[in-house]
Order: sequence, then structure tokens, then C-alpha cells
Amino acid sequence: MATTSRTENPAYLRDSGKPGRDCPRCPRLVAFRDQWREREPGWFNAPVASFGPLTAELLIVGLAPGLQGANRTGRPFTGDFAGDLLYGTLIEFGFARGTFDARVNDTVELVDARVTNAVRCVPPENKPTPAEIRTCGDYLHKTIAEMQHLRAIVALGRIAHDAAVTALGARKSAVKFGHGLHASIGRVTLFDSYHCSRYNTNTGVLTPEMFRAVFANVRAYLDDARRGAA
Repeated sequence: MATTSRTENPAYLRDSGKPGRDCPRCPRLVAFRDQWREREPGWFNAPVASFGPLTAELLIVGLAPGLQGANRTGRPFTGDFAGDLLYGTLIEFGFARGTFDARVNDTVELVDARVTNAVRCVPPENKPTPAEIRTCGDYLHKTIAEMQHLRAIVALGRIAHDAAVTALGARKSAVKFGHGLHASIGRVTLFDSYHCSRYNTNTGVLTPEMFRAVFANVRAYLDDARRGAA
């Protein structure tokens, strides 16, 4: 029987929530993207699509591609420090397998999980504007809508939290952000974590133990829901 690789699997390639390579919707981000295409023509330098199967029960939402991370490699959380902690934790709790090596041709494969960002293009200084977050919210809404088995979202940071709440059709004022908190919004339970950035880990805002605790709770929640549905 023929085998299908992760990169050939249509469940990884279809992404209706992906803007086109030359998405024109945010002029500031377009200008920044064009600047880096000229400076580093070998980098990806385009909106970064979601990574992982459409059939996943878990979606992880980050802020935006890192300049030398996903903007360079073309895969969320790949190529910078945040990916080391995220993918290592996903592997630990059974949401990924293989070896993460901070490059798109490593052997990491997501298992019942998908990774995306609230904003799909790299913003200057890693700081998207409120208008850019709202504009890209359409794509996050589509990403969530196409995941028919989605049960849980992990939001990495307040911006990702607010974007996910809005995409789920709730009011931001009704769902408080806080590391370790969770809330049910329709068919989905939203779990919050501080972002796994180098700054947050270096300053002690987020420790690896704190991060793992969030995913331990998500793992238990999904396992309990699966047993209840059996």
C-alpha cells in the first residue's frame, strides 16, 4: 500500500483560512513583507498557513509569524525559540510525534492538533495593530469553521485570546484572559497560556512547567471528552 507523507496529505494542505501569498489587505504588513523579500529573497516572506490536520480536535493560536522564525521558514513556530518549547511540549503530551529541528523538512508531525496565528504576516517589531488583527480575524474564523472536530483552542497570549474569542462569536469583555484559565464558548473550550516567547521565559513570566501544565489540562479535557462520547 502506498504511503502518504505529511507534506502530501491533503488534510495538511487544504487551508481555506489562508490568505494568498501577496495578500494586499494590510498596507503596513505588505510594505514590511516587500522589504524583507528584497533583503532575504530566500526566505518564505508571505502569509503563513496553518500547520496540522483539518480533523484535529485541538487548535493552538499564536500571535504572528516571527521575523526569523515562521516568516523565514514558512511554518508556524519554526525557526525561533518559541517553537522549541511549543513543539517539545506537544510531543510530550502526544499532540505531535517525530523530531522537531526548527526546519520545515524535519520529521515532526502533529497528531490531532493544528497550529496557526491570529495574524498571518510578520509585523514590524512583532506588534500588529488592532486594525491588522481585526482584518486577519476573517482567516482565523475560517480556520476554526473548517475544523469540524474542534473541541479545544489554546491561545498563546492576550492578543491570540481576544482574536479567538472574536472568531468564536463571543464578546471579548465576557471572556477573561489569564494564564491557566479556560472557558467554554459554544462547542469549543478555550484554554489560555502566556506566549511561549523567549522574552517571557527569560523573565520568568512563563516557565516550562507552567506551559506544560496548560497542555496537561488540555490533554485531560480531550481524553475525558472522548471517553464520555464512547
